[in-house]
Amino acid sequence: MLKTTASRETWLFWILAVMVLGAGLGLRDPWPADEPRFALVAKHMVESGDWLFPHRGTELYSDKPPTFMWLQAGAYTIFHNWRVAFLLPSLLAALGTLWCVVDLGRRLWTRRVGLYAGYALLFTLHFTYQAKKAQIDPVLLFWVTLANYGLLRHLLRGPDWKMWALGWFAAGIGTITKGVGALALMMCVPAAFAVWRDWPRAGLHLRDWRALLGPVVLVLAACLWLVPMVTAALGHADPAYRAYMDDILFRQTAGRYAKSWDHHQPAWYHLGVMLSMWLPPMLALPWALPAWKRRLQRRDARYLLPLAWWALIVLFFSIPAGKRDVYILPALPMACLALAPLLPGIVRMRWPRRLALAFAAALTLLALGAGLAMVLGNPGFERTLVEERGFGNAAPFAWLLLAIAGCGAGSLLLFGRRQPIHALLGTLASAWVLYGLVGYALLNPSSSARDLMARVDRTLGPRNELGLVAWKEQNLLMSPRPTTTFGFVVPWGEQLKRGMAWQRLAPERRWLLVQDPALSDCIDRDKAMVAGRSNRRLWWLVPATAVIAGCVPSGGALDQGTDAN
Repeated sequence: MLKTTASRETWLFWILAVMVLGAGLGLRDPWPADEPRFALVAKHMVESGDWLFPHRGTELYSDKPPTFMWLQAGAYTIFHNWRVAFLLPSLLAALGTLWCVVDLGRRLWTRRVGLYAGYALLFTLHFTYQAKKAQIDPVLLFWVTLANYGLLRHLLRGPDWKMWALGWFAAGIGTITKGVGALALMMCVPAAFAVWRDWPRAGLHLRDWRALLGPVVLVLAACLWLVPMVTAALGHADPAYRAYMDDILFRQTAGRYAKSWDHHQPAWYHLGVMLSMWLPPMLALPWALPAWKRRLQRRDARYLLPLAWWALIVLFFSIPAGKRDVYILPALPMACLALAPLLPGIVRMRWPRRLALAFAAALTLLALGAGLAMVLGNPGFERTLVEERGFGNAAPFAWLLLAIAGCGAGSLLLFGRRQPIHALLGTLASAWVLYGLVGYALLNPSSSARDLMARVDRTLGPRNELGLVAWKEQNLLMSPRPTTTFGFVVPWGEQLKRGMAWQRLAPERRWLLVQDPALSDCIDRDKAMVAGRSNRRLWWLVPATAVIAGCVPSGGALDQGTDAN
């Protein structure tokens, strides 16, 4: 009977995880800011056969290593559906991260603790939100967590040299996924401290000569991409490939951390992220802190290693001025792992149960209030949806919010004060599932630029050609027809100048799609037409007759803003 109950609880968790994380897979296209860029690069890989050097349009793309785009392109070669392929790596990575945490909890404590760790991670707002996006961070999170998984199994339950090698290998793959993947190896710092202080069963295997094989495995993993890329770049006749190599190896990794030129935030920024985006697990923090202190005083390395690593990650990313919430996301699984053994006792206490119930009620009331405001009134956010985002009708979003509120109210009524944790999980699960199954369909036409590019395609007809000026990745990705670009990192004025020259070669059938701020005095707006609005941007279709003869566009800076979903 116990075995049957344990199996049922495990299956319930994984079914719920697939529902929450996978709801909506295949129902939307890539959304800004980053998703269209990666999907566009992956699409170019499939179409061109060049998987080694990523391209954005006609230009080399050196902002990120190509590992994530390889996964998307590989998924497309299997499923032949970009709506599935671009999101599938994030889904599989999120499920893999959950498996690592659940299995670690089981091996270090008990099966029940492993499931508590899994539930804590699955329903953390930050994790679920990122797992449902096609960005590099969920895949990086998996590699870092897999590295921690291998290292902890060796350091706390070893010796297990296969797990030690797995940890270093995963850190190496994480490094060529995003440069900070090697931070998983900071787990060796608290392990070395535990060895120095003679903590029981903690990292004694660091003294074995075989530990030196770890760095070798790390280098071998990184060389899977570095060696062919460097060799090809140095041997290529085009100097752009050497520039690509220099940029991705130096400016986009160590240089980017040292200079940290974007997203300036105060030193305490990540504390605010954890206290807000790491809810609801962080609601247990007032009871967890003294419990962690007691266990550290007992010299329990099962708590020291994940807690110290969590602190080191937060400290590392708090030093530079540039900060983003996703920077500390890799620390979240270890935080949930360290919290999990305490949760069975915490969730039986009166005030944690009240907090869980209040949190579920607050989410329900927030959705209910927003939905009713949109149905009964005309608030500013409704006007934003209709006017800025290009939606024709905000009513469906109101009903979506009311449906989420209804599910939350149902969870509260069903479980109520007797089982407030169940009420909270039911509220969050229903919200994420409805967001995926309904919200994706409502947001997709304008967020993906699909409607805009379909409208442009219908306007031009089958015989005309289209060129893009001041374009965003979603415009090229969603274009149903072959489309010409004039550079991406090129200043807008120069793009327009090149576009006008291209248009003059066949003025009767070539049109330009131009973002509104790039529409210079060389274009007669009375003879151009508004193509539509997408992602808070206004776009114009410019025929050759709207171009003022002899006019030369002035140079202009690139748009430094970001797209919003």
